[in-house]
Amino acid sequence: MFDHVAANYDLTNDVLSLGQDRRWRREVAEAVGARPAERVLDLAAGTGTSSLPFTRTGAYVVPCDFSLGMLREGKRRHPWLPLTAGDATRLPFRDGSFDAVTISFGLRNVQDTDRALRELHRVTKPGGRVVVCEFAHPTWAPLRTVYEEYLMRALPPVARAVSSNPGAYVYLAESIRSWPEQADLAAMLQKAGWSKVAWRNLSGGIVALHRGSRSR
Repeated sequence: MFDHVAANYDLTNDVLSLGQDRRWRREVAEAVGARPAERVLDLAAGTGTSSLPFTRTGAYVVPCDFSLGMLREGKRRHPWLPLTAGDATRLPFRDGSFDAVTISFGLRNVQDTDRALRELHRVTKPGGRVVVCEFAHPTWAPLRTVYEEYLMRALPPVARAVSSNPGAYVYLAESIRSWPEQADLAAMLQKAGWSKVAWRNLSGGIVALHRGSRSR
């Protein structure tokens, strides 16, 4: 599915989020806090757009994605990035390879979320950190109602206008509605071995930023 939307993926996200995706990615970069010479895994990196803020800090960033179509488009745009094909449930990296791991808007698309969170834990060094940015559920009831109406009614026709595969965005809307609440995702991170797990809502809870660390 993602292979077929790679060419217009970033543009479509920008339109559908009304430009909010740029702010969300800035928040992710600040939360990760990448430092020079650190190794950062950017999982579900798509075309590599989400990896660029980390490279500016002097960190070594590995953009990893399951979709070869996304990676090919990313290589065309950013040939210098070490784009890597990989399955989130069986990451092609050794234990303790990274100082920080992050995934933005991709965990929801992994078939086995618990296993992916364990894999992220495995490839992180002791003392390292995780940042998960994912669609969530607005905490204010009126906003939640409006948002769900947008997802199911407005998003598909907008996607048809700007995306090469609008059907993919019908799936997007449905997957967001069925995604766990913020507290439930925090519990899943803890179950996977992450400690000091916390989260904060962005845009009223449309998106949530979860953080944790590997203690051992």
